[in-house]
Amino acid sequence: MSSYSTAKLEEALVKKGFKENRNHHKMYRLYIDGKKTIIQTKTSHSEKDYDDNMLKQRRLQIGLPTKQQFLDFVECPLSEEQYLEILIETNRIRL
Repeated sequence: MSSYSTAKLEEALVKKGFKENRNHHKMYRLYIDGKKTIIQTKTSHSEKDYDDNMLKQRRLQIGLPTKQQFLDFVECPLSEEQYLEILIETNRIRL
């Protein structure tokens, strides 16, 4: 079972090009070259850690097909460029 802190997940999102928009939840949307994309996810003010189920939901929202890709996204061996390549290959975005 995997578990990550909300802070670690949010840090990884920002490193990969997401920008935060606060409302009831913290919304994160991916921007590429200053342009907003359809890729987005949210984190909760009250959630301190994310379990496997919550991580799967976030993984699918940000367009990563596998759990390993998501773990690499959070741990940062997956670069922003590699992340964008995955999104292009899976037809989530077009550049």
